[in-house]
Amino acid sequence: MAGNYCEQMEHTRYSIGGISSLEEIMKKGVGQVCMGFYAKYKERDSELPRHRESIMQSIEKDLIHDQNVLSVFYGGSVGENNTDLFSDIDVRIVVKDGAFEEYRHNKRERAKKWGDVLFFEDNLRAAHTVAHYTNFLKVDAFYYSTKQLWPTVWLQNIKIVHDTDGLMLELSERSRDLTYQPGIEDIESWRNKFFAYVHEIYRRVRRGEVYYALRCLDNLRLSMITAWHMEAGVQPNTFGDWARLQGTRSKLEASQLILLEEWFSSPEPSEIMKVMTCIFPEFRRVHACLCHKVGLEENSDLVDQVLGMVI
Repeated sequence: MAGNYCEQMEHTRYSIGGISSLEEIMKKGVGQVCMGFYAKYKERDSELPRHRESIMQSIEKDLIHDQNVLSVFYGGSVGENNTDLFSDIDVRIVVKDGAFEEYRHNKRERAKKWGDVLFFEDNLRAAHTVAHYTNFLKVDAFYYSTKQLWPTVWLQNIKIVHDTDGLMLELSERSRDLTYQPGIEDIESWRNKFFAYVHEIYRRVRRGEVYYALRCLDNLRLSMITAWHMEAGVQPNTFGDWARLQGTRSKLEASQLILLEEWFSSPEPSEIMKVMTCIFPEFRRVHACLCHKVGLEENSDLVDQVLGMVI
């Protein structure tokens, strides 16, 4: 029944102007670039796949023979086998429970073994490190103890290169049949955060805090992508992560990518408010669909009241 309702709501989507393919979208929008700028780094960028392979070889050579390392696997685009020129390396390292703190503490020194590190961007207390190398490659290395792992949709597409006791193979197989479906709490939390960003945009525009308003507007766009993914049964990114939400690897529909382009705003306060209100019709559509999907009261009166306070 929920699916039928969602299908009935499709007619409220925005027109996409006859553009149906992602390639056409790229030509129309982000394809308009300054070729001179890219030409400056063309030779360097063309070498990135080779450098990525070299660093991966160093990672595996270093870790596979470590007696405390139980498993090594890749996630992200390497795990899914769909890397492009600028794909980074997401490596996951499972260590013996008693050795976890030592490996977390020494994570940066470990990353230095894999290449010439330019800088780190991670928190020293975190269980991961993000190393940027002089060849313009980036490595996200996450450390886990066995107690921190369980079946999840994120383990469905991984590339295992070392697995001493078969732990990751078992978890990956148990994860394959898992599907993502949002619950009532997920929809309520998403809706309330959307409302909060709407009101915050108004406050910040009125205060002349344009950067703050633009950040909230960006969070509105990200909230809509989260909703589209929930509608499609796709696990949303961690909020704030724009990875693979646009471009050729995006899982969004062509019409949704068009909407994202239409929701771009300059720093002009009046345009910020205009773009915000342009998001409301699609919010109403997907909100109604999600509410029916999980059996949550739509409460259109509340929606009208909340949005009506800023327009």
